Amino acid sequence: MLKNLFRKKSVSKILADAAKGYGDHEASLHKTLGVRDLTAFGIAAIIGAGIFSTIGKASADGGPAVIFLFIFTAIACSFAAFAYAEFASMVPVSGSAYTYSYVAFGELVAWIIGWSLIMEYAIGNITVAISWSDYFTGLLSSIKIPALGINGIHVPDWASMDYLSAYNGHKHAEALVNAGKSIADLDDATRLASNAWNTAPQIGGFHIVADIPALAIIILITWLVYRGMKESRNASNAMVVVKLAVILLVLAVGIFYVDTSNWNPFAPNGMSGVLKGVSAVFFAYIGFDAISTTAEECKNPQRDLPRGMMWAIIICTTLYIAIALVLTGIVKYNTLAVGDPLAYVFDQIDLKLMSGIIAVSAVFAMASVLLVFQMGQPRIWMSMSRDGLLPKSFSKIHPKYKTPSFSTVVVGFVVAVPSLFLNLTTVTDLCSIGTLFAFVLVCAGVLVLQNRPDVQRGKFKIPYVNAKFIIPVLLAGGLILAFTQFKAETTAFLTNQAKVISPTKFVTSLNAEELQTVKNEIAESPVVLQGKQIDAEAYLSNLKTEQYEGFMSKSSISKDKKYESGWHLFKHKIPMWIFMIICVIITYLSIAKNLSLIPVLGLLSCLYMMCELDLSNWIGFSIWLVVGLVIYFFYGYRNSKLSKEENGALVH
Repeated sequence: MLKNLFRKKSVSKILADAAKGYGDHEASLHKTLGVRDLTAFGIAAIIGAGIFSTIGKASADGGPAVIFLFIFTAIACSFAAFAYAEFASMVPVSGSAYTYSYVAFGELVAWIIGWSLIMEYAIGNITVAISWSDYFTGLLSSIKIPALGINGIHVPDWASMDYLSAYNGHKHAEALVNAGKSIADLDDATRLASNAWNTAPQIGGFHIVADIPALAIIILITWLVYRGMKESRNASNAMVVVKLAVILLVLAVGIFYVDTSNWNPFAPNGMSGVLKGVSAVFFAYIGFDAISTTAEECKNPQRDLPRGMMWAIIICTTLYIAIALVLTGIVKYNTLAVGDPLAYVFDQIDLKLMSGIIAVSAVFAMASVLLVFQMGQPRIWMSMSRDGLLPKSFSKIHPKYKTPSFSTVVVGFVVAVPSLFLNLTTVTDLCSIGTLFAFVLVCAGVLVLQNRPDVQRGKFKIPYVNAKFIIPVLLAGGLILAFTQFKAETTAFLTNQAKVISPTKFVTSLNAEELQTVKNEIAESPVVLQGKQIDAEAYLSNLKTEQYEGFMSKSSISKDKKYESGWHLFKHKIPMWIFMIICVIITYLSIAKNLSLIPVLGLLSCLYMMCELDLSNWIGFSIWLVVGLVIYFFYGYRNSKLSKEENGALVH
């Protein structure tokens, strides 16, 4: 059985199947895409939430030096893109990392990566749909037509927010109000969520909260993807032209308002501040791999797929860096932690027309990202169905539109239903971990195949540099840096030193009696005006690090509510320990096996970003994989075409 789990598909077999058709359905996909179309799909996927939203928070944390984070992320994604490009040139069929893993590692790993890609695209679509809804409702509220008596079109909060955000916001607001904070002093997101919960219609005590605009855009995009690749390509190209025109307009106008004094200090919070936004910035880059799912619809996939990926990453990184420099040059970096930084910046310099143009273009930008993601997932399911790992209906091609019709409709439901109630932060990180896992396995797949003489090569091959001359030096340099420049942080990590809990988490975890105790302790401080209502969360949050740690050490609240220590602290470090162990293993293999440098760097950089995500994301991802394995062993293992061919049971 173990041997069967790792049975592999040969490149020649995949290419032969593709040439003669897969046998289950008469129709085939339309070959309509060239380099320009693929590059446009890449830009459509990459330039979305990153440039219109997350760039603000990342800039506020890292200052103008956030450009180094974009460069680091782009380099990491480029390493992975090289690996994708080599596989796409070698195996120019739909399936992306799933098909590549089938060749390199065998059926079980292929299933695991295919199942994780399903999560990546589905959850990525949910994330983008929720973000699109936020932009769209904001745009509607800004529409003012005095002649018609329209002063903004306002969608009720309960009809434009997911259920979990409203419920969690309501609970969080209750805890902060009990701690002494007034409703007016709550942050906008918490106040909005609480209002959505309190104003929502109820049926038998159940609050009806659902993100209706997110549902609407998913239905529209699913219909467009169902209709055909040509229609999807034309819509994508049009939306890309719109948002590139707006970004170039932002740069052309904004450069005249740049004050270089705002770039000083360039890195106000050091490298830790720059790296703080690594997850958000990485999320801005995912989607370039969706290009590889369109291989069967390319006119010349072996030549065009690698070029499309690289051009997309180069163009998008250049635009990200330029926008970051302009934003941090127009206003001070610490004011940019807003949901719509581009519009906010032009509001600050009183260019209201530009703010309106940006708001409209953001709606198009987010829709184009959703289009590419919604297009990629059905093609993964189609490939898995062709191999017998999913039912045949998933590989059904529409006779008129030439698209994987059944898969596209199912994907629409899979994305639409969760978007009504899932929380944005949760799905963003789950999407990132699924994507990074795929990147790691694709890079590892190139390394596995690099010295196999029986593998048929494509036209594109990663330039070879022997990793054994560089990786050990990088490992040694990293250790020296850790124990010299970051000695305190390294020691705390290795010794599992207790860590004080953040003020907001501390205050909201207390019961009524403990909260009163903390308020009494705060009242004893000479800084607090006697007789004034005490806002415990605001007071503690405004203390300097040393003052806050001193207050916590003297507080009579139980230690387990003040500090994270022992297993509760160590478990969050498990992903980073995994990374360090794998670094040592890869260094040894680089020396022993003369591994190729670029895929090694891709594997390690993507694994590092994966390990920066919280343990809860690893647990959620593991649960998803376990569910997938159950489905595989109950259906896929027994219905695998490769298994039937090997047993002589498949009738052609």
